[in-house]
Formats: sequence, structure tokens, C-alpha cells
Amino acid sequence: MNPYHIFKYVPLSVLQIVARFVAWVIIKIPSLSIMRTVSINMALIADSLSDQQKQALTKEIIYHQCLTSIESVKSWAMPPEWSIKQIRDVHNKDILLEGLASPNGMLAIVPHLGTWEMMNAWLNQFGAPTIMYKPVKGDIINDFVLQGRSRLNATLVPTDGSGVKAIFKTLKQGGFSIILPDHVPDPSGGVVVPFFGIETLTSTLASKLASKTKCALVGLSCIRRDDGRGFDIYCYKLDDPALYDRDAKTAAHALNLAMQHMIEDKCSHYMWGYRRFKHIPELDNPYTADKNALADFICSNNQHRKQLDDDRQNAHRTP
Repeated sequence: MNPYHIFKYVPLSVLQIVARFVAWVIIKIPSLSIMRTVSINMALIADSLSDQQKQALTKEIIYHQCLTSIESVKSWAMPPEWSIKQIRDVHNKDILLEGLASPNGMLAIVPHLGTWEMMNAWLNQFGAPTIMYKPVKGDIINDFVLQGRSRLNATLVPTDGSGVKAIFKTLKQGGFSIILPDHVPDPSGGVVVPFFGIETLTSTLASKLASKTKCALVGLSCIRRDDGRGFDIYCYKLDDPALYDRDAKTAAHALNLAMQHMIEDKCSHYMWGYRRFKHIPELDNPYTADKNALADFICSNNQHRKQLDDDRQNAHRTP
């Protein structure tokens, strides 16, 4: 038996206590890689916050990321019915149902926001989506994750050209797929556009699928409730025409803006421990950059963003 199956027998409440303790330990060691990554991300995107506010937000992010990790493991260990029971409320469900009814198919846009793995089982009630799967490093953990996802109705396809063709075919047949479009892609599969005001390498896969199929786009997130009693699902209607633009940069930028709107609602639940900005043209990798070079970039970028905001406000005032 895979050793990870032990999580099947440990109550979620106990696992969450363990996760909170691990988060507490991580926060006490600022030199840890995850702490440094979150801190740099906050410095890049949260220039309007004070240092004290950034520190408080960083702590919240670490807690939520540790909880999300342990909750995902628990969901893989349990049958789909268990995960479905953890869902309490679904906000704007009509948006999802409208998307699923589209004759052009539906693409669920799921950023690394909240406990998205918990939502997979719930979403699979509505059909048999085609989903890309990239093997996890390590045979034991990969077998465990694969077993968990194989219990769902989804068809798992590789993260290569054949997988893209399978998703395209599914959408053309009126089916649906799920994409996490905030991964850092290979340079050949991305364009440089702003994300939270930072020009960075961004995937074009979801945008290209939308442009070619005219499928419905629905944003989804699964957020832990404040009362600790399960999770709520939030549905967002993504209908900006720019999302379907044939120009890859235009469409990718529009998608980043849509995800930013979703994330800003629940910023501390986003996986800011991920090195999302590791390909910035002006700086390259901020997570390995010299401190002075990073500080200079942040200062310059903040000034640039302020100038853009001022220009927009002046444009609106012009009669």
C-alpha cells in the first residue's frame, strides 16, 4: 500500500492543526526559500502596502498555503464523495451552468487560488472533463496523486501537443476542460505581458484554445471558509472580448487581468509561494537577483505603474 494512504485515516481537522503548526515554524525562519519567495512577490506586487502590512499578509499566505497542501493530500486519499461533501456554498453557480451549456464547450480557468484540488471532485459531477496531467516528481507521490485523480470522471492527458489536441477536440464536441493558466511556461509557449503590473512570461494555451473554439470561459476558485466549516466555490464570468483576441499578447494580458480580479478578492489564498515572476525581461529572475538590482527594479516599476495610472486618470478627465 502506498504510504500516503495513511492520510485517509487521519481526520481533516487533525491534519489542519498539523499544517498550522508547520506554518508557524516556517514563519519563524525567514531564511527559508518559501518565506523569501513570498516576501519578494509581495515586494513586487503590493507596493501600496506598508512593510507591516506586507509582513502580516505574508503570514496569512503561509498559513493558507500549508493548509491547502495538506487538504489537497487529504482529497487525493479520499473518494470523490468526501471532497464533494466539503463544499458548502457555490456563489454564482448560474455562471457555471451557462458555461457548461455552451455549444462551443467550456474552459474552466482555475488559478492556484484556494484548494483547487478539493473542487475537482465537485466539478466532475457535471461531466467528464479532459485535463492535462504532468507527473509529480517521485514515483510514490506520483502514484498516489494519479490514483486520486483517476477516481474522477476526468480523462487525463499529457502536457504536450497530444494533450492540447485532446482538449481542443473535447471543446469542439461541446465538452469542457480545466486549465491552470498561471504556470510559468517554457519560453516557446508564452508571451511577456503584465501580471499584477509586472511584465512577465505568461502561458498562451488557454487564450489560443479560446480564440480557436470560441468556448465559454468561466473562472473558478475554491476558498476555505472563515468559520473553518468546509469550502465555498466562486464562479466568475469571463466575457471580455479581448480574451478571444487572435493576438496572443492581447488575449494573455486580458486573461491575466481576469485572474488578477479573482485573486484580489482572496489575495492571501493565492499560492504566492510559487515563483510566478521568474522570467522578467528587465531583471530576469528576481528570486536570484542581487538585492540592489531587485530594489532598483521595484522602484522603477512602481514609478512606471504610477505614471500609467496618472495618464489613465487624465485621459478620463479630458472632455
